[in-house]
Amino acid sequence: MKNLLISVITGFIIINAQISLSAQNQLTWPKGKKMALSLTFDDGRGSQVNGGTALLDKYGVKATLYVMPNAIEKNVALWKKAAENGHEIGNHSSLHPCSGNFAWSRNRALEEYTLEKMQKELVESNEQLHQMIGIKPESFAYPCGQKFVGNNEKTQSYVPLVYQIFSSGRGWRDEAPNDPAYLNMAQLTGVEMDGKNFDEILPMIKDASDKGYWLILAGHEMGKGGNQTTRLSMLEDLIRYAQDPQHGIWIAPVREVTKYLKH
Repeated sequence: MKNLLISVITGFIIINAQISLSAQNQLTWPKGKKMALSLTFDDGRGSQVNGGTALLDKYGVKATLYVMPNAIEKNVALWKKAAENGHEIGNHSSLHPCSGNFAWSRNRALEEYTLEKMQKELVESNEQLHQMIGIKPESFAYPCGQKFVGNNEKTQSYVPLVYQIFSSGRGWRDEAPNDPAYLNMAQLTGVEMDGKNFDEILPMIKDASDKGYWLILAGHEMGKGGNQTTRLSMLEDLIRYAQDPQHGIWIAPVREVTKYLKH
């Protein structure tokens, strides 16, 4: 725990230095783009590699897919292919622990976790994914967007732990895009795109473009409709809009944008 604490303190010093530098120097996106846009999908749902990534590949767009080892083991070949085609494979834990307030998560409640237990799970899931598809995840998405372990007076944030292991951590159902002049890499915002039409997404894109921000959209299933589903028709409309040169949108996986900002 002492080494972890030292690493966390050092990490926060680095973050503050990066923020200070960003604030002093106005950031420009690659090739004169006005904003960055990342498409992300959680849970390792089968629909993502059974049709979803094919649509993205059709337009040359690459997404970040946050997965759990046990969710992709039945279709490992397809997930390997997605990675080989340029899609980023991120970590979404092994057991998808969320608050015990959700009845379905009662047997893996965050309230029953410690920092040590969470660290073990994240490291082991990284190792499993490396063995399964040959990559080491650099990006993480918080299950349910929740960032704590423990209960009541023993509650602790595991954001510093994510910062130590990964280059970024993404939330869920957040309300705003990311300001590159005030970034917290371990708490990137993720805005839900499930169940939305392009007309509902467009105002967020325009707002991010006006401000020069980084919008990270987050979804689950990829299909025509249903619970927690990002509609392929919406994605196609979004991609066509984003790839129109006059709109100046850089579409890239989270890992790629993160590396660009850190440089």
